[in-house]
Amino acid sequence: MTNPLRYEVLNLYKNLLYLGKEYPKGADYFRARLKAAFLKNKSVTDPEEIKKLIARGEFVMKELEALYFLRKYRALKQRYYENDSK
Repeated sequence: MTNPLRYEVLNLYKNLLYLGKEYPKGADYFRARLKAAFLKNKSVTDPEEIKKLIARGEFVMKELEALYFLRKYRALKQRYYENDSK
């Protein structure tokens, strides 16, 4: 793996690991799945394929952020608005 791509992969791993701390099924579950996903693609050497995998990882990161924002929004909505459906 070339140095710039290596840096990107490590940065992606660190960011996903940080985001996984608040994963609904638990940080240990997320960490195990993350490690397995990265180890599965450990042998990939084609730079174009590595870029595709990085793009997929960034998509997953955005989805996790959206999940957390949605959870936070729902918590705030429950806190400040009465449930009028009786």
